[in-house]
Amino acid sequence: MFTALYTVLTAIVYLVVLPFFPVLAFRTKYRHSIPARFWLWKNPPLREDGVWFHLCSFGEARAVAPLVQRFEPELRRLSTTTQTGKTVIEELASEQNRYLPFEPLLWGWVRPQKVLVVMEAELWYLLFDLAKRRGARTFLINARISDRSWDSYRRFAWFYRRIFSRIDRVFAQSEKDRERLELLGARNVEVLGNLKLASIPGAGRRLPKPRGLLVCAASTHEGEEGAVLEAFRALKEFHPEAKLVLVPRHPERFDRVDRLMRSFAKLQGWSERRFSEAENFESDLTLMDRMGELVNCYAISDLVVLGGAFEPIGGHNAAEAAQFGVPIISGPHFFNQKELFEGIEGIRIASKEELPGILRYPKLLEPTKLKVRGDALDRIEKEIRDVL
Repeated sequence: MFTALYTVLTAIVYLVVLPFFPVLAFRTKYRHSIPARFWLWKNPPLREDGVWFHLCSFGEARAVAPLVQRFEPELRRLSTTTQTGKTVIEELASEQNRYLPFEPLLWGWVRPQKVLVVMEAELWYLLFDLAKRRGARTFLINARISDRSWDSYRRFAWFYRRIFSRIDRVFAQSEKDRERLELLGARNVEVLGNLKLASIPGAGRRLPKPRGLLVCAASTHEGEEGAVLEAFRALKEFHPEAKLVLVPRHPERFDRVDRLMRSFAKLQGWSERRFSEAENFESDLTLMDRMGELVNCYAISDLVVLGGAFEPIGGHNAAEAAQFGVPIISGPHFFNQKELFEGIEGIRIASKEELPGILRYPKLLEPTKLKVRGDALDRIEKEIRDVL
C-alpha cells in the first residue's frame, strides 16, 4: 500500500513540474540529463542479471571506479543522476551506462539484476524497492549522514526506515555514521571508512629529493604564497638547509608567483629557480611550473602546507599527500573538503598568522594517516561475489 501511494504522489509531482523541464534542458548542466531522466530520451533499461552500481556525482564515480573495475565488463551496469557522473561511468561501462530515471518511471525501466550497489546518500525509495522486488540483493556503500543533514533525516525517520528495510547490507564511513544509520533502521552495518580514501593516484615518477627538509606549499591561491614564504623564513632560522617548493593551484598564476618568489628571495639572500629550468629542488625556493607533478612532490616532501584553506576558498584534497604519511598543515576554511579532512588523522589546522610559529618546529607535527580499512574494497567485493 505504501509503495502504491508513494508512486502516485511522485507521479503527481512529475506531472506538475513536467512543463518546466524544457526550460531547464536548455542549460548546459542539464542538457543531456533532463531528457534522459524525465523523458527517457535515449535512455533504455540496463541489461538484466548484472551488478548494478548507482551513484550521483563525479567524485562518487571516481571513488567507486576501483571497485567497479574488479568485476568483469559483462557484469557491469552503471547509472547516475548528473552529467559529470556520466562522463566517468561511460569509461567504466561503455554500453551499459545510463541516467537514472525519475522515480515513477522506474516501474517500467528497472530490470532484474543480481546486485544493486548504491553510493553514499542516493536513498531513492523506488530504486531500492523495485530492485529488491525483482530479485537483487541491495547494498549501500560509503554511507554517511552529515551533521548538516542529520536533523532532516530524523524528521523523516519513518520514511527512511522503509527505505532501509529494503537494503540488505550497509558499509558506513565512520562510527558516527553507523550510529545514525542504525537509528534510521539500517541493518547489517559495518564501518570501512571513506572509500574516496581507499584508492588514490600515486606518484607517477620519482623526483630528486634535495638534502635537508623539503616543504611543499601545495595548491596555493592569491594571498597564501606570501604567508607561506614568511612562515618558511621562520623555519629557515632553525633549519638553514630547508627547501621550499611552491605549487600554485592555477597555471595562469605561475608568472605572478614567480615574481613574488624572486623578490622575496632577493631580500633574504636566498637562491630561487623555476623547476622547468633544472628539474631539481636544490635552490632555497623552487616554483613548480609544470602540471601533473603535485603528487610526485608529495612523495618526496617532509612537510606539506596545503593551500586553498588559508583564504576562504574551501580547501583542497589532502588525501593525495596523506597517503605518504607526511605531516600536513592547512587553513581553517576547508568547508568544501570537510568530509575528506575527517577521514585523515593528524592534519594541523592553523590560520595564516599561526603558520610561522608552527613551521618553526616541524618535529612537533604528527604524520598523517588515512582512516580507511586497508581491505575495504576486498570486503565489499567479497560480499557482492557471494551473491553471484
